[in-house]
Amino acid sequence: MKKTIALLSFSCLLFIQAVFAQTNLDAPLPHDPEMVVGKLPNGMTYYLRHNKEPKERASFYIIQNVGALLENDDQNGLAHFLEHMAFQGTKNFPGKKIITTLEKHGVAFGRNLNAYTAFNETVYNISAVPTTNPKLLDTCLLILHDWSNYLTLSDKEIDAERGVITEEWRTRRNSRARINEQLFPVLFKGSKYAERDVIGSLDVIQNFKYQTIKDFYNQWYRSDLQAIAIVGDFDVKEMEEKVKALFSKIPAVENPSPRPSFEIPAHDEMYYVLATDKEATSSSIQVSTIAPNKESKNTHLHLKNSLIHAFFNNMINARLSEILQQANPPYVNGYIYFGAFVRGYSTYAVATTAKPNEEAIALETIVTENERIKRFGFTASELERAKTNMLVSLESSYKQKDKANSEGHIRRMQNHFLEQEPMVSTDYYHKFANEIIPTITLEEVNAKVKEWNTEENRTVAITGPSENAKHLTEEEVVSILGKVSQAEITPYVDAVSDAALINEELIGSKITKTKQVPELKAVEWTLANGAKVVFRKANYDKDRVALSSYSEGGCSLYDMNMIISAQNASSLVNDFGLGDFDAITLNKVLTGKIANCSVSIDDLSESVNGSSTPKDFETMLQLLYLRFEHPRFDKDIFESNINRNRSMLPNYLKTPQKIMQDSIQLTMTNYHPRSFVYNEEYLNKIDFKQIEEIYRDRIKDASDFTFFIVGNIDEDTVRPLVEKYIGSLKSENRKESGIDHQIKVPEGKTVKVIELDLETPKATVVINLSKEMKSSIHRNLSNFVLKGILDLRFTENIREKEGGTYGVNVQASAMRVPYSKYSMNIKFDCDPDKAERLKSLVYKELKQITEQAPTQEEMDKVTLSLLKNREQSKNHNSFWMDAIYNYYVKGINSADSKNFEEVVEKLSPKTIQKFAKSLFDDANIVDFTFMPKEK
Repeated sequence: MKKTIALLSFSCLLFIQAVFAQTNLDAPLPHDPEMVVGKLPNGMTYYLRHNKEPKERASFYIIQNVGALLENDDQNGLAHFLEHMAFQGTKNFPGKKIITTLEKHGVAFGRNLNAYTAFNETVYNISAVPTTNPKLLDTCLLILHDWSNYLTLSDKEIDAERGVITEEWRTRRNSRARINEQLFPVLFKGSKYAERDVIGSLDVIQNFKYQTIKDFYNQWYRSDLQAIAIVGDFDVKEMEEKVKALFSKIPAVENPSPRPSFEIPAHDEMYYVLATDKEATSSSIQVSTIAPNKESKNTHLHLKNSLIHAFFNNMINARLSEILQQANPPYVNGYIYFGAFVRGYSTYAVATTAKPNEEAIALETIVTENERIKRFGFTASELERAKTNMLVSLESSYKQKDKANSEGHIRRMQNHFLEQEPMVSTDYYHKFANEIIPTITLEEVNAKVKEWNTEENRTVAITGPSENAKHLTEEEVVSILGKVSQAEITPYVDAVSDAALINEELIGSKITKTKQVPELKAVEWTLANGAKVVFRKANYDKDRVALSSYSEGGCSLYDMNMIISAQNASSLVNDFGLGDFDAITLNKVLTGKIANCSVSIDDLSESVNGSSTPKDFETMLQLLYLRFEHPRFDKDIFESNINRNRSMLPNYLKTPQKIMQDSIQLTMTNYHPRSFVYNEEYLNKIDFKQIEEIYRDRIKDASDFTFFIVGNIDEDTVRPLVEKYIGSLKSENRKESGIDHQIKVPEGKTVKVIELDLETPKATVVINLSKEMKSSIHRNLSNFVLKGILDLRFTENIREKEGGTYGVNVQASAMRVPYSKYSMNIKFDCDPDKAERLKSLVYKELKQITEQAPTQEEMDKVTLSLLKNREQSKNHNSFWMDAIYNYYVKGINSADSKNFEEVVEKLSPKTIQKFAKSLFDDANIVDFTFMPKEK
């Protein structure tokens, strides 16, 4: 019988290959019929599509085929500056009217209203706009219309924005930016890419003449370089008529400047660059080959090749991960990758992060693995696993096709307009992939590897610390590459396993009690072993099942000699594998499955969490069973993790970011004995035996866990599997609670000014206000509304009016256990000379909101945004998982409108003022200013 099945499978494969062989891979791809694409007489392109995810929402984009590469030297940074100016006044929306108009409808600046600039494009978006208000849709169209051709560009607003962008430059001027400044002139030698970094020249930003930015705007912001992309829950024909009527009025530019493309010159010799920085935390080596994309993108061959690229990236990096299983691996990390780079070019990159002063061994290791695939290619079993996993992933995505987010469709439109990427339908791609994947041969994949491995256009880039570090010279790199090319290398051996996840017979235990939870449309089961399981069917996310759980205790139960091991137990054990399988073998055993399960041990609780497709739900429960009953403890993996972390420490400990982090943590915990900084001593206290002891103590006793399951799976399917797997977990019937170790902020006001050795002068201000207050739903929501109002005020008064910072970050939080506390955390970067003034403005705003209620307009902007986001989140698995968790752990039914919508709608300016007064008056304040040392 087995032979018959094998022959049948082989003949089916031959049939598929024969049928698909008739398709001309050079034939053009069919256009997605649901994508409406048109071109107006003025040259503007438009894309429209109906989509119901999220329901009753739409997203509006204008895609400008204009970026930093189009700038002249005296315009360096002005493409990005112009992006900012689009929010500072247009013909129909003077001043800040775009922002204030949309905020009245719950469309928040930053979250829903934003833009970005890159080398080759500038893209503006208005996302998640309610479609129930036709006038609002017309407003969004008018904003896109103005962004196309009608920016005001007033001298006053330009000058005001200089400060904001200067502070953005300061915020982004980190170690990575300074290294790129050294790297790009070599990596992109001879091209415009070597001369631009998007944010631009600080001298140009602060001093350019008004006409200079207007010249850039008039030359490049024009209809033939623009596309309108609108996706959402609306009538497409009606929207198309509006687009044609409104955007056709925009005049085409006469005698437009040709839009240049930007080439990276080919080179036969190897380029070498060493880019270092005092604040760099690690040494990295990358050998990259940049090659132009020559194949047509609108063909079936392009789709096939993209699948081959995915197989390659998946297979080679699976191999590289095996190296990290060694107790003392030769590098911290490594990857090999083929894929898109910049417009018109791809890159083949062989890269590694080295241990300090061990760049030679890291480079030799990674290029040896590259040489191995170059000589011998992949194995048949590796390719079959990659194919199987790809087909399973595609099938899962296909089942979710009607839940594809609007932003995803717009990305396809953007890629089509800017880079001529195909726009085939989901149905067509699914059919094509299922037909073509079985026909892709090992020979085809291995041939690509040889094609990509070339010495032409090769650049070796070494990046790392500028102090106390030894870096490879160009001669040493050439020597290592030559050595590996001549070395004896053996083929890779793919160790496969067909073993079952569980080899024992599970006795299980029956459900002894069933309780309906009508308010959540859920059912609660109590099993004979004491475990409690809560299940809710949710079929909106069609191919998803989520698992969570809760048990009290956590790290708080361990004394000082074990607490550091406890804090790291779950993250380490999750890397060890499960049962009889190390992490690498486990991944191979799970080929064709979409299921995972991991552990978390927090301060006061522990949990086991997972996800799967409905088809692989049983596999997820098998992994859950193994997490409890057969965890794996691998000393080599433990040593690998610790050694790699230890190797990164010396450089990391010196960074300003580390010093800031430690200062904040120790001060905010009032130097409590259980508050630790991450250093050599900390790593030395993570003990392998303690890890196992703690894990086995925390992840056991099913009777002390409540499990939550939400997803598109029938109760009749879930019940017997829960009885079999969760019912087989051992129980001890213990009852635990977390311990309050009284870790609290210092009382009163604590002010610290800390000097840092910074390469770029920058002040960082962090202010935390907190107060112990009884927890309530009303206070929780008031806290978030207050946060939203502060966001509005800080943006208007500190970013826009003062031009003092790129942005003030405000975070509101509410803690319920081990005691009830509310807090507000405020952070921003700025010019050191302005730190005290800007901080005084922050305190002024905090005081003002306790003395004078916010306006109703401010309230409406924030509450409408909250309610809009809430409405969008409903139906999804995550919404119901959170609701069930809150119900059982916090005693709140967060899904009930009485605990959200009705509370929000009853909030008033006076209640927010009252809450602000109760929080800020007599609050405990921790006030940091991190300043650069004087040089």
